[in-house]
Amino acid sequence: MVRSFAHGEFPLERLRERKREDVTVVLPTREVADTVGAIVERTLALEGLVDQVLVVDAASADGSAEVAAAAGAETVQEAELAAELGPVLGKGDAMWRALLRARGGLVVYLDSDTRDFSAHFVTGLLGPLLCEEGVEFVKGAFRRPFTNGDGSSGGPGGGRVTELAARPLLSAFYPDLAALVQPLAGEVAARRSLLERIPFATGYAVETTMLLDVRDAVGTGAIAQVDLEQRLNHHQPLSALGPMAYAVLAAVCERLQREGRLQEERLAPFQAAGGVLPEVELGQRPPLASLEHAPST
Repeated sequence: MVRSFAHGEFPLERLRERKREDVTVVLPTREVADTVGAIVERTLALEGLVDQVLVVDAASADGSAEVAAAAGAETVQEAELAAELGPVLGKGDAMWRALLRARGGLVVYLDSDTRDFSAHFVTGLLGPLLCEEGVEFVKGAFRRPFTNGDGSSGGPGGGRVTELAARPLLSAFYPDLAALVQPLAGEVAARRSLLERIPFATGYAVETTMLLDVRDAVGTGAIAQVDLEQRLNHHQPLSALGPMAYAVLAAVCERLQREGRLQEERLAPFQAAGGVLPEVELGQRPPLASLEHAPST
């Protein structure tokens, strides 16, 4: 059973007292110059808790990497990590490559487009890892109001792929994970030793496959979620959500095939209105621990 906590249960001083290994916060970054600086500054302000803030930038044209560096982050272009592997294949690949540069035994992944970011995102995610017996993987839980193009709140309605794709699929096939409020949250904390034992999907499906692989590796009892209150971020247009939902569906179907619960050998390609076929990345990087020689950084 997934255990649930509130971020207020884990004040900074308690975490400092319980900390026994370094902490790295990783921010995969793409065109977020308006938000990443504040996230870096407020994370680095957690002195005695966070040892490294690593920004992995996807060649942002808006100066995101420069803003992050000016705020004090260690920054690297994702294409420079394990360059011998060729082009980076999406967010999941960037997250996997980030482990090559991350120094901490505890790793926190944060989305870099959160507005009004508060340091309790970091302390909340680390809390169960540091203070609760047997927890190895933590997901953020929060409310996601829909925001308009001008940044104003449009009321409830964020997290559309979660509610229309991920939650129904988990409820049907993996009900022990259905209690997760935000199964697709990019806010994740885990022990590095666990992250090195699981593969990383290279595209949007990374959050889904990571959750299922963690479940297989350590069991639902080692998974926790922490209420982080509210998260405000940029929203994708409706036309972009179909490929995202398809990636989640494909990840679950692939797992069901592996388990012998689905006989179809492969899914037909995703088709958008008008017959357009957007690319849906479904590849993966192997567990780092399985590689005889780690890629170079």
